[in-house]
Amino acid sequence: MKFSKKSEYGLRALLELTRAYGSTTLQRHDIAVRQHIPVEFLEQILLALKRAGLLSSKRGAKGGYRLIKQPKDISLGSVIRILDGPLAPIGCVSKTAYQKCSDCPYANHAHCPVQQVMGSVRDAIADILDNYTLADFAAGSKHT
Repeated sequence: MKFSKKSEYGLRALLELTRAYGSTTLQRHDIAVRQHIPVEFLEQILLALKRAGLLSSKRGAKGGYRLIKQPKDISLGSVIRILDGPLAPIGCVSKTAYQKCSDCPYANHAHCPVQQVMGSVRDAIADILDNYTLADFAAGSKHT
């Protein structure tokens, strides 16, 4: 499974905001320069995270963005879902955006070998990302 640049850049931006948590706001330009993110793309990401209730922003010379939730309360899984949507590799195993397979010969059967395997993949990915917080991420902690 491959995550989009949007999620990659979002996590890198949140790394900067986590490091600044509780002390200062960060301007989008500074985040973009430090993390090598195109500033126009970063603006879209920051707005999505703001709409989701993770960030606040302040205008002006001393303005910028800041986390409004504690880093220990934000999972990487929630961030990726905000930016990319469900973690499931295929729609028929998604818990948040289920889509029935229309072209699968197993769609009307009780057992689907693809669904069984992909469900396990989804569970493994979610188990890691939902239990790994921004605080862990910023600290470089390995989560086991």
